Amino acid sequence: MKYLLTLFIALCAFSGFAQKSLPVEVVKSIEERIANGYSPSIAIGVIDKDGPQYYFFGAKTAGGQPVNEHTIYEIGSISKVFTGILLAQKVVDGQMKTEDPAQKYLPASVALPTRDGKQITLGHLSDHTSALARMPTNFTPKDPANPYADYTVEQMYAFLKGYTLPRDIGAQYEYCNLAQGLLGHILSLQAGSSYEELMIRNIAAPLGMKETKITFDEKMKQNLAMGYSQGVQVSNWDIPTLAGASAIRSSVHDMLIFLSANLGLKTSTLYPAMQLSHQARHDKPGGGTRVGLGWHISKGAEGDVIWHNGGTGGYRTFAGFVKETGKGVVVLTNSDKGADDLGFRLLNPAAKLIEVKKSALAEIRKTLDAQGVDAAWQTYEKLKNDLSYSLGEDECNTLGYAYLEGGNTKAAVVLFKINVTAFPKSANAYDSYGEALMKDGQKEAAIANYKKSLELNPGNTNAMDMLAKMGAEVKTDAFRVEESVLETYVGVYELAPNFTITVTRQGAQLFGQATGQGPFEMFAKSNTEFFLKVVEAQVTFSVQDGKVESMTLFQGGQAIPGKKIK
Repeated sequence: MKYLLTLFIALCAFSGFAQKSLPVEVVKSIEERIANGYSPSIAIGVIDKDGPQYYFFGAKTAGGQPVNEHTIYEIGSISKVFTGILLAQKVVDGQMKTEDPAQKYLPASVALPTRDGKQITLGHLSDHTSALARMPTNFTPKDPANPYADYTVEQMYAFLKGYTLPRDIGAQYEYCNLAQGLLGHILSLQAGSSYEELMIRNIAAPLGMKETKITFDEKMKQNLAMGYSQGVQVSNWDIPTLAGASAIRSSVHDMLIFLSANLGLKTSTLYPAMQLSHQARHDKPGGGTRVGLGWHISKGAEGDVIWHNGGTGGYRTFAGFVKETGKGVVVLTNSDKGADDLGFRLLNPAAKLIEVKKSALAEIRKTLDAQGVDAAWQTYEKLKNDLSYSLGEDECNTLGYAYLEGGNTKAAVVLFKINVTAFPKSANAYDSYGEALMKDGQKEAAIANYKKSLELNPGNTNAMDMLAKMGAEVKTDAFRVEESVLETYVGVYELAPNFTITVTRQGAQLFGQATGQGPFEMFAKSNTEFFLKVVEAQVTFSVQDGKVESMTLFQGGQAIPGKKIK
């Protein structure tokens, strides 16, 4: 099935206000993203003293109806600032304090971890300094396409009861979905209602945000922009237990109302609580970033940018504002490719836009559907050295499986062949190629590719199983690294702003934990090379003069370096 990305540009002005224009370089970047398949749609709203301005690019689905100000998106972690404001409102009303121990508001049977006699406070939960794990270790979703749906309150309580804090409370910033979800849960317990009911009653309803909910109503379903990952439509996420962290859905229309209230452009009884949520509580993230109650605060050319972004399976979003200029911006997309740079650029003229390249895969796909597998391979050969095009390992792999699951095995085979050629060090690419070859009846070629996958990633249990099934089982011996060497790798590595991997050790086993995710085991391939089993990824540590300087994460065809900061 073809996915035709048609560009729709709708410029809609609120009655009574002249429509302003987006900067030329921003429009150009957006148009390139839509044309190159970054996202089916990008919806932007800008609010200032002159009122709301809307800018719409693309469609609700690939080739579908154009988006507008009422199109619904999952806003993901922007939900955290709603939770921060709910806490701030309790503080303003004198019903809670940020210094209150979180334990005070939980059932007596639930024991939050402590450290050196110090307790986690409500403020710690909101500003990411609780020392809790980013995600609970008993987070094991039955459906990876909707991972939070089956995580229960009882599971959260069980994890909290048995967790040992790895550092002092309040000592360090570590982005934490669990803490924010727990805060939302505590607030809903105090209110005697669900988090959604609490949020609507205290924020959405008073502000007139009728399109901001967690549970879809019929109108929201009709206006929903479907989420996409690697160009393929994916499921929406349901987040019942950790709702305060990421569960809200909204529209550009409603989010501009929300930002207008935060800026004081819209009169609201929530304004004192919103102002409190904007106040910086610490600057522990480094790099000039501070944190309030949920909000992040970064320096800009025209004033502090107070912001948060969000992401679920098929959506990436941004909301922010600058008090000095009285300007707010929301960017909503139905894709797993982020657009934070657009939001920052509209609020801070000094911020840079990412480089947008043409999609080689889009051209390959057009040729594949129109002319067949041989022509598709020739298109790849033609484009592979053209620097104006890019090809992503994950997107090629995802498209290959879309064809494979749709019964077009030949198309899948050529796409996976392209992937192993473009990314010859990817164990996952060889594994996928082996699967397609096996289904195509090419047994010997399938065995060769599974063996290559296992050579690159000795922890690939799927390759072991498939080789055994085809009568070619291969045994691999685990490489052992001295515990004293493993200990040198323990620490925190910053791979991007607000994204780190924390490495810990338990005996002869290394563990890693990325921002907002659960822990994973790291298995040695050599003294400095480690591979993961939970996902297709590898990690290499860089050692200079006996000191560990950095790590590099190899995943999805990318090599992402991360400096050791702690």
